[in-house]
Amino acid sequence: MRIISLLLIILLLPGGCSRRTPAPQTVRPVKVATASGAGLIEKDFAGMATPDDAVTLAFKLAGQVLDVPVSKGERVERGALLAELDPRDVELQVAAARSAFEEARSVQQRMQRLLAHEAVSRQEAEAAATRYAQAKSTYDNTLDLLNDTRLRAPFAGVVERVYVDNFERVQAGQSILRLVNPVTTTVQFTLPESALEVLRDSSTRFSVLFDNYRGVLIPARLKDYAQTSSDASGFPVSLRLENPDPGRYRISPGMSCTITMQRADPVPDAVSLPVSAICAPAGGGTYVWVVGTDDRVTRRAVTLGELFGRDRVVIDSGLSAGERVVTAGVYRLREGEQVRILN
Repeated sequence: MRIISLLLIILLLPGGCSRRTPAPQTVRPVKVATASGAGLIEKDFAGMATPDDAVTLAFKLAGQVLDVPVSKGERVERGALLAELDPRDVELQVAAARSAFEEARSVQQRMQRLLAHEAVSRQEAEAAATRYAQAKSTYDNTLDLLNDTRLRAPFAGVVERVYVDNFERVQAGQSILRLVNPVTTTVQFTLPESALEVLRDSSTRFSVLFDNYRGVLIPARLKDYAQTSSDASGFPVSLRLENPDPGRYRISPGMSCTITMQRADPVPDAVSLPVSAICAPAGGGTYVWVVGTDDRVTRRAVTLGELFGRDRVVIDSGLSAGERVVTAGVYRLREGEQVRILN
């Protein structure tokens, strides 16, 4: 009985078990960004320098390779001998064609003298002139064939690859070697179908950043692009570099680069935000947490545009320039929760 009375006294005392002190409400610290007009949109693409001048050389006739006096990686000047076929078979054709040509020329000249004295008919003289023209054409063609037994460099460059060895027998049109100009002003990248119309906009600008020259942006202009993609992997686009200092920034084929394409946003009232500000819950929809003047957050649905730059996205609707938006911890917030802005 004494124990029960003691428990009743404890319960009736101030601060007993029946009265609890409410826990203080925590204010969540957040980082915010101010929505700004999208203005110019930048997109980055991986690209590579491609040669201005490159050619795979081949002989126009079949034969045995007599000599390939150059090797892979060797620099050659324009007109340098690159490969040679054994010319003996062609030289025999040239000798036979020359003999026929000289005989036809002699006959034609004799016929012209006889025709002047009316010793032969005009028809016979014309037939001799025709045979002479045919023999001359055959002789000229065989001389061209003799020249074709030698491959010469059409421009100064570097031998990128040699496909045959000495004394190997090759067919007409078979690849012999590849010659490439080691300095280029062309870069190429692949553009997705969704961005193809941007190339038709005269306000689109390009700049190129090479891995070898960090921090140096080289302006470029559109050179050409393919309007078809047979393998559906994208549309190849070529740019011409406007290199301000070619002696200092030497660009060679095969160098990797990042191409930045800059254009005006097609939606006039669009704004941009960091991608981390977007909340896309499993239930669907895309939202952002807007911070009000009382530092409380409100979830708002937005319509996303395209990604651009390295970490930004265009908001086509649902947000106005100047509004503050939470950029970190967007999946932990609750409607109306008070926050403390860190930045």
